[in-house]
Amino acid sequence: LPRPGETPAHIGGTTLFGDNVEDEWFIVYLVREITREFPGLAARIDDNDGEFLLIEAADFLPKWLNPENSENRVFFYKGELHIIPLSETPEQDCDLSAPCPTIPQALALLSSRSEEFLAAEPIRAAVNKRIDGYPEKIQASLHRARCFLPAGIVAVLRQRPSLVAAAVQAFYLRDPGDLRACRRPFRTFPAEQRVMALVTFTRCLYAQLVQQKFVPDRRSGYTLPAPSHPQYRAYELGMKLAHGFEILCSKSSKVAPDTKRNVLSGPLWERFLRSLKEKDYFKGEMEGSAKYLELLHMAEDHFQQSVAPEGSVEVSPGDEILTLLQTTSIDLKEFEREAASLPPEDDDSWLDITPDALDQMLKEARNESLPSTNEEEQKYDLETVAESMKAFVSKVSSHEGAEMPWSSDESHVTFDVDSFTKALDRILGADSEELDSDDLDEEEEFDFSDGDDEDLDAGNQRQDQKMSPEELVGSLKSYMNEMDRELAQTNVGKSFTTKKRGVTTSESAGPDSGAEDAELAPVDVDMNLVANLLESYSAQAGLAGPTSNILQSMGVYLPENTDHTGSS
Repeated sequence: LPRPGETPAHIGGTTLFGDNVEDEWFIVYLVREITREFPGLAARIDDNDGEFLLIEAADFLPKWLNPENSENRVFFYKGELHIIPLSETPEQDCDLSAPCPTIPQALALLSSRSEEFLAAEPIRAAVNKRIDGYPEKIQASLHRARCFLPAGIVAVLRQRPSLVAAAVQAFYLRDPGDLRACRRPFRTFPAEQRVMALVTFTRCLYAQLVQQKFVPDRRSGYTLPAPSHPQYRAYELGMKLAHGFEILCSKSSKVAPDTKRNVLSGPLWERFLRSLKEKDYFKGEMEGSAKYLELLHMAEDHFQQSVAPEGSVEVSPGDEILTLLQTTSIDLKEFEREAASLPPEDDDSWLDITPDALDQMLKEARNESLPSTNEEEQKYDLETVAESMKAFVSKVSSHEGAEMPWSSDESHVTFDVDSFTKALDRILGADSEELDSDDLDEEEEFDFSDGDDEDLDAGNQRQDQKMSPEELVGSLKSYMNEMDRELAQTNVGKSFTTKKRGVTTSESAGPDSGAEDAELAPVDVDMNLVANLLESYSAQAGLAGPTSNILQSMGVYLPENTDHTGSS
């Protein structure tokens, strides 16, 4: 038993899920269901990114929760996600820098007051959305394809279908050293005795195998027909899979095949097997049948990895393949008869994703409704675009990112008059003793006339007098108005759309169209904002870009630019 304060007895494990993230979420589903089936158990799960459950629900997390203080706070308990808040950590104030609770502290809180720590509904919904549909969802992630394979591989896969994953990974992650075994006639799986077979992959494994471009060495014996051949894909998949199996066998540790049998022949294994039979593990299957052997191999693997005494040799995939080849009979004629009546393979059109389908997947992932495809129903409100961008700019941003307008943080902006006054003092009239060396160097660099010096002295004397905030704001406005007059007739001023007498006009119409009043006409901020956004969106040419990303994150979708489409 553990001492007080130590981590209690538990079951743990590590899984290498590779590129298939769905495998990781299937494990999350299993962990959740285990805690639901056994209410006394609590479970936590993380990966190389940390608390990935919180990452999935990042849009709904409380402000205090961050990667630094989230350890030992997120648990599955009684089939639901729980988060232990800061204030419930014993002997700690509600401080963001408070240390994370220990495992015993967290378990004590869960066992006594778990209902208080139930994660918010949006957080639980975001996590449950990723694991909804299991276990039925498993079948949708499988893909069956025809492969022209050596008869030995067909026999091995019938006994242990899961070995296809190790073979695909061996081929997918091959290096020049691995291919040395494939630059000669294959020793374990020669190309002479090949048959057509239906192999079950996961979609991830199938995509990894198909997308790899590979030309076999002529010395290997594996040749491919012309790409126009109706069975070209089956030949190509079989060739790649055979290379993966040959690489695994070439990496075999050359352990004697009897090593595993020695582990499975002791009294401990006999008691374990007898216990399985008493609990109807084999479900009434006849001894020696295919289903019985499949269940037996699963039990052997579990015993080998978990129950067998420490020091037993771990069997590599290559060793397991060689052992199966020695214990499995290969009936080539039977395989050929079965190849003549194989069921059809699955359609792999899911490999090709159109841009529209990708946009739809992204919108569904963000749980957003899709805009109507009917042009008459598409009412793009430009005022909404302008207001959304204004709301985005008005939010707080930092090195951790910008807050979207739909954020739950709606705190009011405070205005400090004293700080504002001091900032204006620094901008409009700094005292001479406040100037640093850079300011003095700049002053010496220019040859000011006596008249300029007198004007500057007079200005400094006026600015030295104490001014009220209202006077400072008025002074700043006068500076801005003067700057507007100077810029009105420049290219910068003419690039903005302005308002005049209730009508929106453009300064680019010509120098005679405005006169003095037009120079000072207020800029139409909304019109300029929308015009610049549309110009930026058009420049994206249908690809992802800053304008579409920001607007779509706020639920605003712009139509496609059809100005330049059509026949030329």
